[in-house]
Amino acid sequence: MSTFKRKFLTLVAEESSETLRGIASPGRIRILKLLRGRGPLNVNEISAALDLPQSTIATHVQVLERAGLIETETIKASKGQQKICSIRYDEIIIRFDDEDPMKGKDHIEVSMPIGLYTSCDVSAPCGLCSTEGVLGVLDVPDLFLDPHRMNASLIWFRQGFVEYKFPNNGKVLGAKIDRLEFVMELSSEVPGTSLDWPSEISLWINNVKVGSWISPSDFGDKRGLYTPHWWKLEGSQYGKLVTWRITRSGTSVNDVQISDISLDKLELDKHHGIRLRIGIDETARHPGGINIFGRGFGNYDQDIIMRIHLREQ
Repeated sequence: MSTFKRKFLTLVAEESSETLRGIASPGRIRILKLLRGRGPLNVNEISAALDLPQSTIATHVQVLERAGLIETETIKASKGQQKICSIRYDEIIIRFDDEDPMKGKDHIEVSMPIGLYTSCDVSAPCGLCSTEGVLGVLDVPDLFLDPHRMNASLIWFRQGFVEYKFPNNGKVLGAKIDRLEFVMELSSEVPGTSLDWPSEISLWINNVKVGSWISPSDFGDKRGLYTPHWWKLEGSQYGKLVTWRITRSGTSVNDVQISDISLDKLELDKHHGIRLRIGIDETARHPGGINIFGRGFGNYDQDIIMRIHLREQ
């Protein structure tokens, strides 16, 4: 017999303004309750159930997705495409207590601008954009080493990788690492866009391949929430927010176990830096390219985030 596991979200009030805005609406609360009770629904079904215009539901869905309260998936329908919405949490707890005195001691977070990679090996089609415009010339891999890459907010390439070097703060503090996480917005890459374009995107830590995630699409069905208006609608607009988590028992992506590569196999205590490589493996079964979205592009206004969770002493 299967056991239903309830999913909780705990918010610290002063640190969660965007998520709180997501639930600060009777209409959005009705949508969350509906999805909680009936399961995944498309926008038309939500509109009919709540007797609200589709345009109103679509706006609410964008806010809820941006706040991380729902997940959406665009699939083929009898006529065109439809967006399926599902709730992520069963209960939300808001904390108003004083700041935890251990904050900053049990985990460390580093935000890495996507243009600050330390090495790369990519193939065309490829390119970089800032929030102001295209950087350099498109489809010239050698230009990925141009110093202006530090301003990039969108990176794409067909095959290869970019690699970043993060500080190993756990080693600096002399603390044991209990969990390592990387969070980034990713999608497939095809000339133009395609909602049916899978790509096997892989992650390496200190030259150890921890696993792969299949991106379903190169999303171009709508403009990304933060994507600049000068960026053509025929180009990649947004991605999926992907959380890679490496623990003592293995590696998962968005809470789904993908490999048995554990922290012990990374031997982080032997390295002063943590090298993150993201890209398309030469052996990928679905080498469908990659888009990496940074601050100012896509649906999430963030760069690549690394979180080091320290082991309790």
